Amino acid sequence: MSKPIQEYWPTFYSDIEDFVELAKAEDKELQLAAGSVDQLFSNQFVLTSGIEAVKRRESMLGIQADPSVESLDFRRRRIVNRYSTKPPFTLRYLQQRLDRLIGPGLTIVSVDLEQFIMYVTTNIQNANIFREVQYTIQTIKPANLIYQQETSTAATIGLEAHISLQKISWNYKLGWWQLGAGAFATMGPEEVVV
Repeated sequence: MSKPIQEYWPTFYSDIEDFVELAKAEDKELQLAAGSVDQLFSNQFVLTSGIEAVKRRESMLGIQADPSVESLDFRRRRIVNRYSTKPPFTLRYLQQRLDRLIGPGLTIVSVDLEQFIMYVTTNIQNANIFREVQYTIQTIKPANLIYQQETSTAATIGLEAHISLQKISWNYKLGWWQLGAGAFATMGPEEVVV
């Protein structure tokens, strides 16, 4: 409420102490009521809803939330994800859902049509997000496709090559070497070429 309630009363009430105190008490109650109305309006939308509205929606969707490790923002995004996963589904639609859930470009969805395998390549560090990705894929993928999770890493791999030379002298002739009588071959010193 922008103006105190006392400003709406006739001026002769402003001299009476009981009415002044009554106006202060009513102002507090009206501010609480206005805050409740604002929260009620915010609860109508998933992305602006409070914790109680999120809990109610999770209960309706059968989601077991763990508030100790899941942020309120993630829980809201999960609810939006569950509400918006309705058929018909396409590969592009699944890619968009995963981009919205994880982040653009962090997931690659591909299908091997000959083997009926759907590959999802991603690098997810958070277990809660991984479980939601699993749920989304199992909800959206067609029944005739096998889901195969592939993990990608952002690390770089270094390659190093060394070439060395070593002379080998064979200590036998075909058909003349006796087992255990001597060494099969003698190795020379190893020389690094490159």
